[in-house]
Parts: sequence; structure tokens; C-alpha cells
Amino acid sequence: MKHENEIIQHILNGNREDFAFFVDKYKGPVYNLVYRLTGSRHDAQDLAQETFIRAYKALDNFNIKKEFFPWLYTIAINLTRNHLKKKKPLLVENIQDLKIDNRQIDKNNPETDVIKQEEAQELACSIQKLPISLKEAVILRYYHYLPFEEISRILCISLSAAKMRVYRGLEKLEILMKRKAEGK
Repeated sequence: MKHENEIIQHILNGNREDFAFFVDKYKGPVYNLVYRLTGSRHDAQDLAQETFIRAYKALDNFNIKKEFFPWLYTIAINLTRNHLKKKKPLLVENIQDLKIDNRQIDKNNPETDVIKQEEAQELACSIQKLPISLKEAVILRYYHYLPFEEISRILCISLSAAKMRVYRGLEKLEILMKRKAEGK
């Protein structure tokens, strides 16, 4: 955090090119977050780029005593919310893009990998059907592995509200997955 705050101070002092550090460091996580929320690669590229533009323009409003990452994610989520309000959310354009986490792959059993991949694809489709407030919380928790405290800061909600959104999101996902399995 201290290192990032020093870079922010350099940027505010006129070294604008130093902002590339934040773009390089966070472009992947921001893109992935927005892609999982929108289901569209094109929208994710546009919104991720707009996130960095807005962050750069608002950098003088950033509280140097806080962490940059949650602030940036908050900008990305707010942009995505506004985008989704204007546009009906799509289901994921290419479900193959939402592959399972490499940590779950069993290289010794390809059949298990295929089953896990199919389950991951069904889960990704079900996540797209969640209301945005629940989708955000679930994605931040289970795709970005963030603690509840960080989720609450990013979403600008209380810690208990963050936990409740994740819990309700999981409940709804369970219902959606059961319906899908039953063919409804």
C-alpha cells in the first residue's frame, strides 16, 4: 500500500506516465470482474478502459490513507451497474472463456476435468442470472477470492450486508442449479 501511495503522489505531482503501473497491475483483475458481471468481452474491454480513465481523472479525490485496489474496483462496479441498467445483461458470449480455476484441474483424470468444466459452465450461466447486487458479491468472493471486509469496502456496504449478499447469492445459485438439473 505504501508503495502504491508513493506512486499516486508522484502522479499527482505531475508524473502522469506513472499511472501505467496501476493499469499494468490491475488491468487483468478489472477486466475479469467486469467480464463476469456483463458476460460480454466487448463491454468488459470498454468498461475496463473507462474504469482506468475515470480513476485517473479522479485521482486527486483519492484518499491516500486508503488502499487503491478497493477504490478502483468500486469505480469498475459502479460503471458496470450503470451500464447494465441501460442495457439488458447478456448471457456469457463464449462460455469457454469462463474455464475452471487451474487449481481444480486433475491432470491425471481428463474425464473428471470435462465434468468439472461442464459444471463450471453451468455455474457461470447461473451466475449471469443473479441480480447484479448478488452477482457482484459472489464474483468478488469466489472468483476474486476477496475477504468480506474488502467486499464491503468495494460495494460500499456494511460487513454484515456483504456477508448476506454472498449468502443470498449462493442460495439463489443453488436454486438455479437445481432447476437446471431438473430440466425446468
